[in-house]
Amino acid sequence: MRRVRIVNRCAMGALVAAMQIAAAATAQANGEVFTARASLISADGATAYAAVKIVVSRWATDREREDLIAAVRAGGTAARDLLAARADAGTIQLGSRRTAIKYAYARPADAGRLVTLVTSEPILFVGAGFTNAKPNAGYDLGLVLIDLDAAGFGHGELAPAAKVNLDENDAIVTEEYGAEVVRLGRVVRK
Repeated sequence: MRRVRIVNRCAMGALVAAMQIAAAATAQANGEVFTARASLISADGATAYAAVKIVVSRWATDREREDLIAAVRAGGTAARDLLAARADAGTIQLGSRRTAIKYAYARPADAGRLVTLVTSEPILFVGAGFTNAKPNAGYDLGLVLIDLDAAGFGHGELAPAAKVNLDENDAIVTEEYGAEVVRLGRVVRK
């Protein structure tokens, strides 16, 4: 005879939360892989797409986040210099170009997670080859923001070359080199 145990909703919620925390800890220990499709629509309506593969091998600690915030607040090249000195935390592959991730941080958001990835060098200067392109000095970092649901699906944005600052809540604010936003669609955690 098989016994069926009825669990109250609070206990079930706690069990589900514990399983999610354990899964997140395992993913952080073993790394994670994300795929996405980058899309860019220019002012004249031209569209470009590229495959994106992100491999995160190490997630930043809260202390590393605080250090990065302090470096961004200090201004100049402090953030770039701090990140360049760190070990790689994974890679971002945009088309055939691969760039080292120096900062990978995930925090809970709604039912999923908000993932922030930063490189210590630009991934790509979108529009740099055009006549009258603006100078690329100061656009030292690449940034990816991904909003994932609980199942590991989501969307995001890619700032392939950006200047990074903080707002009054210590949230990252970017000034992108390109005029158009690079959208990440079909984001999937593998």
